Amino acid sequence: MPESNPAMTDATTGAGRFSPALLTDLYELTMLEAYFEERMHETAVFSLFVRRLPERRNYLMACGLDDVLAFLEQMRFDAAALAYLDSLGRFSGRFLRYLENFRFTGDVHAVPEGTPVFPPAPILEVVAPLPEAQLVESFVMNQIHLQTLLATKAARVVRAAQGRQVVDFGMRRIHGIDAAMKGARAFHIAGVDATSNVAAGQAYGLKVAGTMAHSYIQAHEDEYEAFRAFARLYPETILLVDTYDTLDGVRKVVKLAGELGPDFRVSAIRLDSGDLVQLAIQSRRILDDAGLRGVRIFASGNLNEDEIQRLIAAGAPIDGFGVGTDMGVSRDVPSVDIVYKLVEYAGAGRIKLSPGKALLPGRKQVFRVERDGVAEYDVLGDANEPGAGRPLLAPVMQGGARLPAGRVTLDEARAHASREVARLPARIRAIEPADPPYAVRISDALTASSEAIRRAHRE
Repeated sequence: MPESNPAMTDATTGAGRFSPALLTDLYELTMLEAYFEERMHETAVFSLFVRRLPERRNYLMACGLDDVLAFLEQMRFDAAALAYLDSLGRFSGRFLRYLENFRFTGDVHAVPEGTPVFPPAPILEVVAPLPEAQLVESFVMNQIHLQTLLATKAARVVRAAQGRQVVDFGMRRIHGIDAAMKGARAFHIAGVDATSNVAAGQAYGLKVAGTMAHSYIQAHEDEYEAFRAFARLYPETILLVDTYDTLDGVRKVVKLAGELGPDFRVSAIRLDSGDLVQLAIQSRRILDDAGLRGVRIFASGNLNEDEIQRLIAAGAPIDGFGVGTDMGVSRDVPSVDIVYKLVEYAGAGRIKLSPGKALLPGRKQVFRVERDGVAEYDVLGDANEPGAGRPLLAPVMQGGARLPAGRVTLDEARAHASREVARLPARIRAIEPADPPYAVRISDALTASSEAIRRAHRE
């Protein structure tokens, strides 16, 4: 795995270099100076969670923890960062000298990447001196939000494909380079088979896959000659057949098979437009009649989980899907209501009483109650209370250093995701909204603690 969050250069961002420690909102730094001046450095607990499930999501797939831990381990205010902050004229010299030695020294408790989670249970909790836990808020939210959002969308696409190949085609329309890289990573954890993003293949060791563009066919005077030239260079390729007339393109693939004989090794044709159900059925018939039963059919073109489910239900003989924009930007749910909130400081639980934004105080644990290997409901409780189910939050960082549980490979996270999703009830795994939804219960101990603090505030 590469180091996360290096200072980016003009070639990738179109901007000057920046220091990763400055990947924060300005108010984090102004609060940090205020804490510094007030000597507020007791231990704080911040909880990262989603307030509510968005529509058409029966669960969220936690993702992005590895990037968070890498950032916390490496966060430093280098000379360039300090010089820039000094140039703003907002911060005192002694505060900037304090930042010279600033390090994250706290603990992190989190669910493993790939774990299905349900609001309002925390995805992770940070336990650290207040300034350290505060400063990292923006980066932690950014990484967990993006990757959880995209892993959840991808898990739905994989579910709809019912074991058929799914390839990530999303890079060109996804929202920026970092999102394209982290998206490919999240898609892999969720079960996507390969990505067209070559940089993600290098960075994360992912399988890369691709076909050809219409422009390659258009650049040749004859479609058949384009097929012949490409198949000679890449014998086991996928040929795109819908540039002009889809079924005529399929017949040209059959003609090419006759010309090449034993040297014909084209693995699939790709359909990218039109009535994919009928075109797939007719293409399959043409290929089978020619004895090309080993040539698969791959489909793309504005696909999402609903369209993939419809194609399969209609009996389209499609073996794999290329999914781009809809998965890459999670078009139907482009964001979730994720928050990072102070729930304890200096040993005392902290709450909010804002309407619709209430908090439960203190460090927590999530217990998954299962029967015969199937999850029935979760219990959100106090971190120190005994639970009736399987605890999900585990220590992944201590004293600013990763623990073994925080060093998980992508393939291990992918396998974990597959196992954990399989343990959900069928209605929760489904694409359609679950009825009833998955239940999260609040323990008696946590309820009592919350009510005691609320009474104290009211009094």
